[in-house]
Order: sequence, then structure tokens, then C-alpha cells
Amino acid sequence: MIAIILTLLTMSVVSADEPAPRHRSDPPVIQSSWDDLLDGIKTPEDWPRRRAVLRQRYLELIADRHKPHKPPLDLRVEDEKLVDGRYKRLSISYNVESDERAHAYLGIPLNLKGQAPAVVALHGTHPQGTRQTAGLLDNPDKAFLDHLCRRGYVVIAPEHFVSGERVPPEGPYETGRFYEKHPNWTAVGKFTYEHSIAIDVLQTREEVDSNHIGAMGHSLGGHGTFFLAAYDERIKAAACNCGASFFRHNPDVDHWARDHWYVYLKHIRPGLLKRELPPIDFHEIIALIAPRAYLDVSALNDGNPLTQRQRVLMLMKVADVYQLLGKPEQFEFFVHGRGHAVPHESRELIYSFLDSHLKPREATQTSLVAE
Repeated sequence: MIAIILTLLTMSVVSADEPAPRHRSDPPVIQSSWDDLLDGIKTPEDWPRRRAVLRQRYLELIADRHKPHKPPLDLRVEDEKLVDGRYKRLSISYNVESDERAHAYLGIPLNLKGQAPAVVALHGTHPQGTRQTAGLLDNPDKAFLDHLCRRGYVVIAPEHFVSGERVPPEGPYETGRFYEKHPNWTAVGKFTYEHSIAIDVLQTREEVDSNHIGAMGHSLGGHGTFFLAAYDERIKAAACNCGASFFRHNPDVDHWARDHWYVYLKHIRPGLLKRELPPIDFHEIIALIAPRAYLDVSALNDGNPLTQRQRVLMLMKVADVYQLLGKPEQFEFFVHGRGHAVPHESRELIYSFLDSHLKPREATQTSLVAE
């Protein structure tokens, strides 16, 4: 009797461990809130009208109409250094407002054979971000100017307007004085406008191929990159690394309109406090870059895990815009688990992406080996 019971128990365990039958199926349609990007858009001919609406909303978000009149550059070279016999690094300044000068590093490779592609390299929230980007302090993983100059790019690394030489008395990234001076503008509008002026600086240099200018950045510089590329069509390839989270599906959305420290978009705060979002979000801003080249690099463990997974869905919908316009090869995204960082594989991907879209084709072509 005992043997019979044990046999029945064994048969029960085996049966419970057997997997349920699996059946063939077609792939399900993936639906998400990001689908509103292409609502009513059926053909490439439909897109320009939609894009015009989104661009106007974007300019209203950053309060672009309140930017000041652009002054003459009055570009000055404050200092010059030779780096490892590979490139020269100029410390420069130039006007961004009638009473305000920006500072930047400008790296120019030596022994160029003709004009070179150029990159606007944007730093994250670091008090001396331009020095970090030049490889002069802190984390060398973020020495974008040094890395890219060694790859043959002319690189400008502009300071964020509340860092470096322009840290306010209240401390780095305090925007209070900015809003006292420009109560109707936005910090996003200010830094995007200044980064556009950095392109003006690049175009003054005879070494630069003005038709092949890109942008890249990390963190604050990451979203600064797509804000710039959406704003200024002179950017032909843009790469965002660990750019901030969007408005929807973001429990920390009020960080975009804090009441202290760094205030990105002051005018949207009343709406956010009423749980109302702006009429444009990041998928629509990034879509303004299409069909120009765009790469988004992010980490699933950089912030709220569910919000970061929404980023994947968002980017899949942006990919649909590139597909619609017949340029799917111009859009890429890479998602990893390395947190808020620029690890080796991310850097290599970003730099190779820029090579593919800004350098001559032969620079990235492979070839067979002779027998």
C-alpha cells in the first residue's frame, strides 16, 4: 500500500512539473500612451503639418520668444595649450547677451588634411563641467572633448550658464538671478540658445566642415543635446546619454519646475501642481530631429525603474517617425544596466555613431583581407 501511495505522489509531482502547452501566435500590436505622436498621421506628406505644430509647442515650452537679441560674438582666445602633440585646446569666450559672455574650451586636432567634422560636447551638472569635459578633473570617462579631438573632431565644450566662470554667488546651478533678469524666459531656453551660439563659434573656424556638425552630452548635457538638435537644424547627428525623464509617467515630474535651486521651466509649475502636464513631451521634441541622425543611450536602473521602461516604449514610437520618413537607419537607441554613467561600451557606441554620420564613408568602411 505504501509503495502505491508513493508511486501516485511521484506521478503527481511529475505532472505538476510539466509545462503548459505553448501555441504559435502572431506578434501582438504594442500599444502605449506614446502613440499620440502619430495620431492622424498616415503618410510622410502628413508629417510636416504635424511637425510644425510640435515645433511651435516646443518653442512655447522653452519660451523662446523671450530670448534676448543676439549680440556680435566678439570671440576671444584667452589661452592655448598643446595636448600630447595631438590637438590644441583653446580657452575662449564670446558674447551670449549684450552684458554676458560665455566661456568654453575649443579643441582642434593637429595636422588636419582639410576641414573636419565638429561636435558640441555638453557636460552634466558639475560645477566645473567644461574642465571635466576637457579631461582636466574628476571622471575621465566624461572627458568628451579630449576623446573626440583624438578621433579627429573639432570640439567645442561650452559651460552651462550657471557653472564654471559664471557660478552665481548663491552657488552652482542656482537660477534665481537668471529668472530675476529674465522672468518670462526659461533655463532650458537659455541653455539651448547658448548652445546654438556655440555652433556659431564653430562656424567661424576654417577647420570646421559646417555641413557636418554634431552634438552629444551626458545627463544635463544629454537632454541638452536633444533640446539643441530639435532647436537648431545645423546639428546633423545627436547622441544623448542618460538624459532626464520626460513629463508623463514620471512621479518626479515636478523636478522640471522646482521652486528652488535649478529651475528648468518655471512657467509650468502652476500646471504641474494641479497635475496638468505641458502640451508637448519628449517623444515629440525628439521627433523634431527626424530625419537627422539621433542616438539615445539610457539605463533601466537610472531613476524610477518603471519610468525608465516607459522610455523604451517612447523611443519605439519615435522610431516609427523615422520609419515613416524612410530613414530608419538614422535612429538608434541602446539600453543597459550600468546606471547614470558613461561606461566604455556607451562611449564607444556614441563616438562610432558620430563617426558613421559625420565622417566620410571610408572612415567607417570595412574591407576584405587579401589572400
